[in-house]
Amino acid sequence: MIVKHQLIIDFPEFENKIHQLKIEDAHFKKLFEEYDAVDHQIYRIETDAEPASDDVLNSLRMERVHKKDEIYSYLHKN
Repeated sequence: MIVKHQLIIDFPEFENKIHQLKIEDAHFKKLFEEYDAVDHQIYRIETDAEPASDDVLNSLRMERVHKKDEIYSYLHKN
């Protein structure tokens, strides 16, 4: 089954902090939106709603991993 990688599912221990930072922290909100956009694009490719090569899909997956790492680090620091 193909599912979206929602941050509150991947980081349940930070659910409240994620919601709070999205409202109060412009930098975090931007990171969250960038992550969500990449994740949505991957989801569209994986569900065949948007055709793309394997190279494009793998590149997007790597971008998502880097964004998720950046968000995780930000959550720990703030």
